[in-house]
Amino acid sequence: MSDVSPAPASAPVPPPTGGPADGTAGGTATAGTASTGAARGYAPGRTLPLGVEVVRQFKRRRTLVMFGLLLALPWILVIAFTFGAGSGQPATTLRISDLATEGGLNFAAFALSVSATFLLVVAVALFCGDTVAVEASWSSLRYLLAAPIPRDRLLRQKLIVALGYSAAAVICVPVMALLAGTLAFGWNDVRVPGTGETIAALDMLPRFAVVVGYAMVSQLVVASLAFLLSVGTDAPLGAVGGAVGLVIVSNILQAVEELGFLREFLPTFWNTAWLDALAPQPQYDGMLKGVAVSVTYSVILIAFAFRRFRAKDVVS
Repeated sequence: MSDVSPAPASAPVPPPTGGPADGTAGGTATAGTASTGAARGYAPGRTLPLGVEVVRQFKRRRTLVMFGLLLALPWILVIAFTFGAGSGQPATTLRISDLATEGGLNFAAFALSVSATFLLVVAVALFCGDTVAVEASWSSLRYLLAAPIPRDRLLRQKLIVALGYSAAAVICVPVMALLAGTLAFGWNDVRVPGTGETIAALDMLPRFAVVVGYAMVSQLVVASLAFLLSVGTDAPLGAVGGAVGLVIVSNILQAVEELGFLREFLPTFWNTAWLDALAPQPQYDGMLKGVAVSVTYSVILIAFAFRRFRAKDVVS
């Protein structure tokens, strides 16, 4: 009998258990699940909410400065009328400026007439012409699109917010002027420019609301052109200046009577048609034509803006 004992058998090695931490298959499955969950969590319709864009635009200095100027304008006019010496010459016809101190509504109509020709044009051009171009100049537009935010949604959200601020700019001037004029000159019946006839203030309020609404619609051409220029350039001042330049050129051509009926197709020809709503017998034909011209131009310009932005190289 041999005294050499056999070597002990080696212990069996347990097979590897499956799972995320042990097996390759388990780790791959987990990564796939996480990726699927992230993909499912992305909703293009929830990117760049309107509330976020409203706050972003409101915090900008140009927004606060512009609204401060618009709200201060009626009070500046009140001071000018209160301490002004006047011309001292009797007018042959009653102009809207001659009746500004007759009451709150007369003063609000005057404030709207003097601000709609230039100051409101600049405000609307600023809010709509600065919204996209400034993102391009700051090189932040590429990061917004890399979020990823669909291009059409990005442009739509910015357009809605810009038009909202433009409408607020147009509304705040006559509303503040109505408040300032009522406090300074009282709440009286409205005297009509030209004839001097008197209309009850309560009867004039609905018409005045129509006037303010028409003033907003008449600024749509400026807003849409500024927005189109903002999409095509990274210079905000260029977009704003281009829209303001359109108004200046249109006003010059409007004075050329040799153009005849062609002047009616100019974007600024019907801007003062709202004065017909303040007549003893209101006329709305001119306002309807002005709405048609303004909306037509705006739809075409906004459509070009979306088409241009879809093909825009935001990296260059």
